[in-house]
Amino acid sequence: MDWSLEDYCDVFISCLDSNSDGTHSLQMIHWLASDLMLNFSKSLLVKKQGDTFSFFWVKCSFKAKLKSSFVKISDCLFPEYAEFLHCKGKKFTDFDEVRQDIEAETDRITGQNKGISPVPINLRVYSPHVLNLTLVDLPGMTKVPVGDQPHDIEFQIRDMLMQFVTKENCLLLAVSPANSDLANSDALKIAKEVDPQGLRTIGVITKLDLMDEGTDARDILENKLLPLRRGYIGVVNRSQKDIDGKKDITAAIAAERKFFLTHPAYHHLADRMGTPYLQKVLNQQLTNHIRDTLPGLRNKLQSQLLSIEKEVEEYKHFRPDDPSRKTKALLQMVQQFAVDFEKCIEGSGDQVDTVELSGGARINRIFHERFPFELVKMEFDEKELRKEISYAIKNIHGIRTGLFTPDMAFETIVKRQIAKIKEPCQKCVDLVITELVNTVRQCTKKLAQYPMLREEMERIVTQHIRDRESRTKNQVMLLIDIELAYMNTNHEDFIGFANAQQRSSQMNKKKAAGNQVIRKGWLTINNIGIMKGGAKEYWFVLTAENLSWYKDDEEKEKKYMLPLDNLKLRDIEKSFMSSKHVFALFNTEQRNVYKDYRQLELACDTQEEVDSWKASFLRAGVYPERITQSDASEENGSDGFTHSMDPQLERQVETIRNLVDSYMAIVNKTVRDLMPKTIMHLMINNTKEFIHAELLANLYSCGDQNTLMEESAEQAQHREEMLRMYHALKEALNIIGDISTTTVSTAMPPPVDDSWLQVQGGPSGRRSPMSSPTPQRRAPPGPPRPGGRTAPGPPTAGAPPVPSRPGASPDPFGGPPPQVPSRPNRAPPGVPR
Repeated sequence: MDWSLEDYCDVFISCLDSNSDGTHSLQMIHWLASDLMLNFSKSLLVKKQGDTFSFFWVKCSFKAKLKSSFVKISDCLFPEYAEFLHCKGKKFTDFDEVRQDIEAETDRITGQNKGISPVPINLRVYSPHVLNLTLVDLPGMTKVPVGDQPHDIEFQIRDMLMQFVTKENCLLLAVSPANSDLANSDALKIAKEVDPQGLRTIGVITKLDLMDEGTDARDILENKLLPLRRGYIGVVNRSQKDIDGKKDITAAIAAERKFFLTHPAYHHLADRMGTPYLQKVLNQQLTNHIRDTLPGLRNKLQSQLLSIEKEVEEYKHFRPDDPSRKTKALLQMVQQFAVDFEKCIEGSGDQVDTVELSGGARINRIFHERFPFELVKMEFDEKELRKEISYAIKNIHGIRTGLFTPDMAFETIVKRQIAKIKEPCQKCVDLVITELVNTVRQCTKKLAQYPMLREEMERIVTQHIRDRESRTKNQVMLLIDIELAYMNTNHEDFIGFANAQQRSSQMNKKKAAGNQVIRKGWLTINNIGIMKGGAKEYWFVLTAENLSWYKDDEEKEKKYMLPLDNLKLRDIEKSFMSSKHVFALFNTEQRNVYKDYRQLELACDTQEEVDSWKASFLRAGVYPERITQSDASEENGSDGFTHSMDPQLERQVETIRNLVDSYMAIVNKTVRDLMPKTIMHLMINNTKEFIHAELLANLYSCGDQNTLMEESAEQAQHREEMLRMYHALKEALNIIGDISTTTVSTAMPPPVDDSWLQVQGGPSGRRSPMSSPTPQRRAPPGPPRPGGRTAPGPPTAGAPPVPSRPGASPDPFGGPPPQVPSRPNRAPPGVPR
């Protein structure tokens, strides 16, 4: 899971106090109804000049997480135990060792001279006798640095406290001793800062058994004096003598109960006092918190269950002790692999990948995009092709001067071009094989739980594909050889030898070709004078009949159309200052070609573009004025043979060139059609049939099926984890349903007049005047002591409230509080302004 259930439902109990009583109270909550004792805090108390503080309190915050095991002790493999996060995995059953480890860890983190650290000591307690709560024992508000403590110890501890008490799911136990002034309680002050409405604050009054004779905290416990919305709960903790005497928690709880039942001021409150009642209150707050979070928690659990249910469905009926399990699993795996492979190739899978192409889609792209591209990429060098045609014609004529175009030249050139198709065809087969192997690996991912089976299955299928590779390539080469074996010049798509020979003139050839677009591209008209705008770039379109140019490639605004009749090509030398390569069109009848210009000079950026355009003009019937020496010379240049200027030879070359184009188009069309069919039949369909019919037999012949079906340790662990999570989620949903029907939320107590805390106290313990009226104290009849007031009158408007118990006003400048007389003889004075 990506979220923690215990963090989702956890309730933190943060203890705020300025002495060791909060630690003792949490300790009682820890071990209520248990014979185990965690005597770590009181044993660490160090007395220094009358100031008592918890040693590890001042150094580190202490966090104890209680985990209920929901089992009987007698049924447990281990007894109740504690575990530290800094030595995780080590279980402590002797809690004297827990105390010693706390001491050692505290010294390790902070040193041995009362240093401090914000790093908490984390302890987890596992027991069926505790609630699922996290108890955080926070440091007391130390005012004066001791030992190695920094001078700003007070502010550091305050920052440490705020890290916990500001959490919304944190209940605040504001612990205050009964024998000191409640109005000066740092715990209440901090609680009011972070919880101004009092929704999370519970007052805890300790040391009720240590109050001066004749005094009590009855008004505080009745929530009449300095009231809190959740009220106050009184507790009586063990003394140092009790701890030294090994007094257990059970006896301490009994003594506490007896104290409240027998005390004249508290016996009517005994059912709402004591550590058991405090635990009951905390338990109810946990119940309220859980019920409040149930709707969101239920939705998260149901969403998590739904996400793993499909995967767990495969594991529900898993029986490791079934002798036929491996045979059944092998058969199912092979059948599932065959189905997945076929779906991946045919494109009928239930899960469609929207990120990338896979399987059959990739092979389809090879057939209809990649392979045609490889054929087109096999470009012919127009100039070289015409040279080959010219040489073929002359070599066939030999010493004679030929009157007709020889068909042997056509066959020779066509066979040379067909032979070049073999390489793209073999490359197409290789690409398809690669995709098939990738598809096999993709389909075997579901076999990850059986690594040996997956490896063997991939090996067998891949080997079969490799075996079919040679057969498929041989068949493809056979197709090419068939094309080479016979030139079908009677094909309906072939323009025909007879038709090409009947073209007696260039005009007839152009009319037969029609207005076919031969080429488009950008050219610069180079010979326009500066007065007329200079050289400009236009979009040219060359057809079999004319040359047109437009303002741009949208071909909307035509600038001019030049007929190709009587036009020839001429090379123009590149000028010294120009970076363009230029050629020109001129009229053989000495007429103007374009407006007042005898020739039209066209420029390109590179010589390759010029040669390409010249080849395109050749196809349109516009021949060069002359052939350069470089074009005329043979590659070896030994015989000085040059191209003939014979117009008849030029016509024969052009005729064969057109015939080669026509026939090669037919061959390419045939090959593009037969290649996918051949590969599908000999490789893809054959592989599918092999998987369905022969794969299982090949696996059985490999050897021991038990070894083949050996499950991986990772998969076994994953299966157990998924099943455990599945059952845990189902049980959690059942428990939530039970909680909804068996528990009741308690309403929040109504607001109280807590305006006495609305004005925060100043630094160093100084407080602003309080505005709430002083409640009346009940006193038994009898004469007052001398100097005492028998019946205090009603407070004046705006008078400050009384302190937590009767007595003299505290010294606002930090002096020691005065001794408190007996309750019947003194009325509570007001707090000085």
